[in-house]
Amino acid sequence: MPGELDLFNSFPYPLNSEIIGDLTAGRRRPEWLWLALRGDRVVARAAWWSRPGDAHPLVMDILDVADGHVDDAIQLVTAALPDPAPEFTRFLPPQWRRSDDDRWMAVLEACGAKPFVERLRLQWEPGTPIPAPTGRLTFRPPREGELIDLMTLVVEGSLDAHTRDELTRMTPRECAEEQFHGELLKYPSPQEWWRVAELPGGEPAGFVIPGHNGYNPIIAYIGVVPAHRGRGLIDDLLAEGTRVLAAQGVPRIRAATDVGNVPMAAAFARAGYRTFERQVDMIW
Repeated sequence: MPGELDLFNSFPYPLNSEIIGDLTAGRRRPEWLWLALRGDRVVARAAWWSRPGDAHPLVMDILDVADGHVDDAIQLVTAALPDPAPEFTRFLPPQWRRSDDDRWMAVLEACGAKPFVERLRLQWEPGTPIPAPTGRLTFRPPREGELIDLMTLVVEGSLDAHTRDELTRMTPRECAEEQFHGELLKYPSPQEWWRVAELPGGEPAGFVIPGHNGYNPIIAYIGVVPAHRGRGLIDDLLAEGTRVLAAQGVPRIRAATDVGNVPMAAAFARAGYRTFERQVDMIW
């Protein structure tokens, strides 16, 4: 497959430029990149992604289908789909709404997948003003074991669809531990960027996790504990996380939130993050 990347990339898609780097870093494997051809023409393609070192793909993140070749794509996905089937993710224009042109979705539904959640992909750019500290909170790095305790509180009542789904199978503590060990600890960025927010009396009110996911600086996780929600503290937390990353001279900061998480989307908008893409997640 490394010698066939031009053939694989004959469909335009935002992730094309990352594939060679992903292969080098171990985030993709040649056997996770599939093509369907009619003669020498590519009529469908599919690909899977993982974190480096994972034995199995974590997500299916590429599926493209030529006009008139839905049946070929269904055969491709049926042949290539791992068991168990990982979640599918698609990046789309910010104003996307489903239409007959979305052949990839028709293929996935024919293979048994169903839409799970739509998300906003957001970006902050240098030069965008960062709100000044309000003085309501002070920030410090987390103490040993503290972050999992705070995450356990934050996941309860979460508006995030993935977290809510995990809570149907796990306790809040198990959910927090899975997110901490399965995601946050795997980012290559330093934990010195992480921040816990304290009220004037010293009580933790929430946290923000600025990080780098191997592609971009990101706001990886942010949350206010239930006892202090509804006071606008999310704005202070987001400003602090943005400030930490901006101090590193980053070219951009990325973030994402569910379309249905209206309060978080509004907080990002207030902080100067603009929606540059929409994301659709599907599950089997």
